This record gives sequence, structure tokens and C-alpha cells, in this order.
Amino acid sequence: MQLDELISMVSRLPPARQQEVIDFAAFLEQRYGDNSKTKQAEWTEKDFKTMSVEQAIRGIEDEPKLYSDSDIRERW
Repeated sequence: MQLDELISMVSRLPPARQQEVIDFAAFLEQRYGDNSKTKQAEWTEKDFKTMSVEQAIRGIEDEPKLYSDSDIRERW
């Protein structure tokens, strides 16, 4: 069976049955798939820290300003 035939057959199924096919394919891949082809990312400590900081401050530009310079009582 060719991939085109499989896609054609699955596309004629109702959405719930299409999901069953996807779940079954994921099961087969997990059980019998070649795990050596899936390369996991190698994270260095620096990469992880950079990603953590980026995620922590993401969207900060969109937050409303709560205080202004006039709210500062003591300047250094």
C-alpha cells in the first residue's frame, strides 16, 4: 500500500476514526519505530539559562506601566 492510498482511505473516515488511526500510528511508532532517528536537542547550561530568561520576560513590554518616575522617592 502506498502512502497516497493510505491518506485517501483515512481522509474518507469520520474525524473520530481519523484520530484513532493517528493514535494507532503513534503507538506503532513508539513500539517499533527507529529511535535512533529522533535526535534530542543538546542543551548547554548557557542555552537553558538564556531560554529561561527569555520565557520569564516574554510579554513584559505589553504590561501596563504601574509606576512613573514621579513615584520614586529616593534616587541613587
